[in-house]
Amino acid sequence: MADLDRATAKLANLLASLKLPAGSRIAVQVEKSPEALFLYLATLRAGYVFLPLNTTYQSAEIEYFIGNAEPAVVVCSPKNFGWVSKLPFTAGTKHVFTLDETRGGSLLERAAPMADTFATVQRKDGDMAAILYTSGTTGRSKGAMLSHGNLSSNAVVLKDHWGGKKGDVLLHALPIFHVHSLFVASHGALLNGSKIIWLPKLDMKAILRHLPRSTVMMGVPTYYVRLLAEPSFGKDGFRNMQLFVSGSAPLLTETFNTFQERSGHTILERYGMSETIMLVSTPYAGWRIGGTVGKALPGVGVRVADDKGGVCKPGEIGNIEVKGPNVFSGYWRMPEKTKEEFTADGWFKTGDVLAAGAASPRTARRSPTTICPSSAAART
Repeated sequence: MADLDRATAKLANLLASLKLPAGSRIAVQVEKSPEALFLYLATLRAGYVFLPLNTTYQSAEIEYFIGNAEPAVVVCSPKNFGWVSKLPFTAGTKHVFTLDETRGGSLLERAAPMADTFATVQRKDGDMAAILYTSGTTGRSKGAMLSHGNLSSNAVVLKDHWGGKKGDVLLHALPIFHVHSLFVASHGALLNGSKIIWLPKLDMKAILRHLPRSTVMMGVPTYYVRLLAEPSFGKDGFRNMQLFVSGSAPLLTETFNTFQERSGHTILERYGMSETIMLVSTPYAGWRIGGTVGKALPGVGVRVADDKGGVCKPGEIGNIEVKGPNVFSGYWRMPEKTKEEFTADGWFKTGDVLAAGAASPRTARRSPTTICPSSAAART
């Protein structure tokens, strides 16, 4: 942790030396590396707003995000500097740095002489910490504004709800430009003081090699499908594993059951979205049923409402609405869209639709979802 503190302090001092306006956005499109995580933490320490961008985004998409978010700083991979740098410079961004997965690039060069101590800038719960762009189903991507309170409240709840304990080791194989990996996985490990085995990309051989040393792994359904395709995958070698988490997409019941049979472990499924981080989860201790995602997390409200705003009766089809300290404040520079997406009494309309009390939804505007019969909760 001391090394982490010093590394993030150097980067935070670099950002502070740029004399950026309060609330400045730091846009980052780089490959996964420990230093990329340090940059995220340094951005928060320096009091600025982090804007992670998918590494597959091309020129037209990056141009839109830069034009919409107007970042004060852009960090990209050295291999992309030629085309990426033209976009922020044209838009008026003065600072463009590079960072690669092997500790190369101008960002670390500029940060190297900086002091390795930094007085973290204090922010309130309601202050913005990050913007995550989410496409939804129609129109331009929307920037979901997540506050420090959103991030911290969810991290604290999940640490307790998922049984975080001393000695945990997280096997981190996810890319770090979305909620699941950057917030849920990384925050959980950092808050718990856990060691992290940091895999730069999805590599099944590497995952199998590191599983014996790990206690927690978070993945998307594809990861578990690919693990099951490995002939050597079985019950041997998982003596320390305590928790496999799946999210970001529906997990087939067949995969759930086969994984349980082959590994002796039952995958924990949960439901969340960019605007809310995690909302619903099956329990760490107790039953886990394939095709379900459990109940609302402590402090989170989930309801199924009709088009008039009333709560649906069992069997009635309605809209999933949520409320809690983890729910975002709105979309960046889209006040009318924000107003449309919240009810008069402050509940966020997720866009998912199901029959109240049903085991599965009739339709879903965002993606297929699965529901636990005893909860009003869905999964994107």
